[in-house]
Amino acid sequence: MSNFSSITTASNPNPNKSIEVAQPPSDSVSSLSFSPKANFLVATSWDNQVRCWEIMRNGPTVGSVPKASISHDQPVLCSAWKDDGTTVFSGGCDKQVKMWPLLSGGQPMTVAMHDAPIKEVAWIPEMNLLATGSWDKTLKYWDTRQPNPVHTQQLPDRCYALTVRHPLMVVGTADRNLIVFNLQNPQTEFKRITSPLKYQTRCVAAFPDQQGFLVGSIEGRVGVHHLDDAQQSKNFTFKCHREGNEIYSVNSLNFHPVHHTFATAGSDGAFNFWDKDSKQRLKAMSRCSQPIPCSTFNNDGSIFAYSVCYDWSKGAENHNPATAKTYIFLHLPQEAEVKGKPRIGSSGRK
Repeated sequence: MSNFSSITTASNPNPNKSIEVAQPPSDSVSSLSFSPKANFLVATSWDNQVRCWEIMRNGPTVGSVPKASISHDQPVLCSAWKDDGTTVFSGGCDKQVKMWPLLSGGQPMTVAMHDAPIKEVAWIPEMNLLATGSWDKTLKYWDTRQPNPVHTQQLPDRCYALTVRHPLMVVGTADRNLIVFNLQNPQTEFKRITSPLKYQTRCVAAFPDQQGFLVGSIEGRVGVHHLDDAQQSKNFTFKCHREGNEIYSVNSLNFHPVHHTFATAGSDGAFNFWDKDSKQRLKAMSRCSQPIPCSTFNNDGSIFAYSVCYDWSKGAENHNPATAKTYIFLHLPQEAEVKGKPRIGSSGRK
């Protein structure tokens, strides 16, 4: 009987009984972004599409309505909203970023170009600029009204991950470089760090207080790094998204917008909630039957969106187009899952 139950768990894409988003993409999801102003969810996909849903919540009842979509010429890898919630930016393998004024129903226009696919995009409201990171080993800043970048920053290698909490920006590149920028002086590197993790960087997330950042790697591990030299003793790494000898990539790191705890999601199909200050896991969710390549909180942290689909982490031989299915799920976190708590047995001081 126990064997039977483990088999059914293994094939269940939704063991956490999350809410399924209607009409998901036809290929794997590469990024998820919630509007900072309302419950509009955007997903970019390897099927070249950028889609938007309105998420309607009435107490425990949540529904999703597909609202609009646009196309790129090649797979889309990243997305970001403008801070006023009117506009979405998306970039990818066609080496350009499109600006989509979806709230007004306007047409998308190209506002950024690179010489290779664009892996990361971020809107920086404090500067009224768009930042784009590419596999062409550059980071570019754009005034969306001008055709040319206002600044091009050379990176040591291909951009893999990027996070902004003004004035802090951290860029993760190939070869385990982490480049820290103070956006009050964006044209010079503030600090260059070799990742505390021994393997390739997958994701980065700036602390809400801008005093440091998280970094996740392909080797089931997260690093917690403080920028202040006097705080280096507080740095630590921890293992996650592992099952016995099986080690999976950490694909996504998201801070909760209210409680400042964070979520990790991985290629093991699990997502977890953590408190870095008390160094404990707050909640481990059940493993889905496919990887989770991306995830995000909505603006008040009441909804956690995550995608369940194949991420090609085990190559083409593990991809069966006949059975491959992409899901986007919505989890409604309970307060105990995302609210930090002092470690049992400690004085409660941090």
